[in-house]
Amino acid sequence: MAIQDLFKLDGQVALVTGGSRGLGLQMARALGEMGCRLAITARKADELAEAQASLEAAGLSVLSVVADLQRSEAIAPLVQTVRDQLGEIDILVNNAGATWGAPAEDYPDEAWHKVINLNLNAPFFLAREVGRRSMIPRRHGKIINVASAAGLKGMGPGVHTIAYNTSKAGSINFTRALASEWGRYNINVNAICPGFFPSKMSAGLLDKIGDAVLARTPLQRLGGNEDLMGAVVFLASEASRHVTGQYLAVDGGASAI
Repeated sequence: MAIQDLFKLDGQVALVTGGSRGLGLQMARALGEMGCRLAITARKADELAEAQASLEAAGLSVLSVVADLQRSEAIAPLVQTVRDQLGEIDILVNNAGATWGAPAEDYPDEAWHKVINLNLNAPFFLAREVGRRSMIPRRHGKIINVASAAGLKGMGPGVHTIAYNTSKAGSINFTRALASEWGRYNINVNAICPGFFPSKMSAGLLDKIGDAVLARTPLQRLGGNEDLMGAVVFLASEASRHVTGQYLAVDGGASAI
């Protein structure tokens, strides 16, 4: 197979959660440009419609489905809608996530449950549904969990995101465990661990610690609008067919020091 062909995704169906903005929209666009038939989902209909319009303006075909993944009962209908309209799901990108800032001793119960539910529970329930409906019967699939460099370590001074860090560390080992179990079905399960990217979710924190983040990042830059594109295409394509149970940090080298 020619090297270019290893990265082609022509005709494959990709479902990207949290696909209405930020990192999810960036990854959806990358997969669409490589030939995927896209399905994106998010909780807010207006943001999802805006994302769909942006992708269609770029010449991409996209199905958008409003779904609140914190509600486990929303997951099976989401998967069924994608299968009914686009066909079996080849690629699942578990990107939807949340964070909440508070000191551990004051952390609200509601906040803990919200972050853990969306960042850890929803990816499992969605992977389980997509796996048993689309991937295991066909012995084919790629699952990409968007964890975080925050899951590789504790928290820096002045950062109070214990639920987020905990959930993303769990996401990394969820990736390893599922890869170990589903390798026999020819399903690859890997994770991407982004560092700091300017986004709606990170804006408040970057306002406080942005200079410190840059100072301890070897490349001395934040993530940009194209910096996850290559990673997600690699992990979604045949180029990574012998890679599973791994995480790829895309963080300018910050986790290396």
